[in-house]
Amino acid sequence: MKVIVISDTHIPAACGSLPDTLLEKLKGADIIIHAGDFTELSVIDVLKKIAPLYAVAGNMDCNMVKRQFPAKRIIELASFKIGIAHGYGSPDNLVAYVKNLFKEDKLDCIIYGHSHIPKIDYIDDTLYFCPGSPTEKVFAPYNSFGILEIDEKITPTIVRL
Repeated sequence: MKVIVISDTHIPAACGSLPDTLLEKLKGADIIIHAGDFTELSVIDVLKKIAPLYAVAGNMDCNMVKRQFPAKRIIELASFKIGIAHGYGSPDNLVAYVKNLFKEDKLDCIIYGHSHIPKIDYIDDTLYFCPGSPTEKVFAPYNSFGILEIDEKITPTIVRL
């Protein structure tokens, strides 16, 4: 199963639309996960037309997005439990923040956004995965998104745009 993971698209403030390179890659997705900060509803409609969408709302999302998606959620893909949250606060404390959000849950992977910094970490047998942002480079050296290949394990990849 190929899962495309994106976050912090900030449409239309950061960019008028999703980058063409990302849209091309999304066509091969079995599932799309968005870790918040769509900013506006238009991105949601685009993504839902490509593949099933699992998402959370971020701190910059408008109220209509926040009414459509929770602040955090847990999904099961194949035999893996995956937590999704946007994040909050300083990038330096972001992993600790999302780890605390899911402290009662035994998860295989936690997907988060907010920092725009792409990151793959393993802590206590849990994958912490931030895909970065495909449209903004605030705090980040480059634009990016993520791919999770899920079969008998989860294989994470960061893709530079």
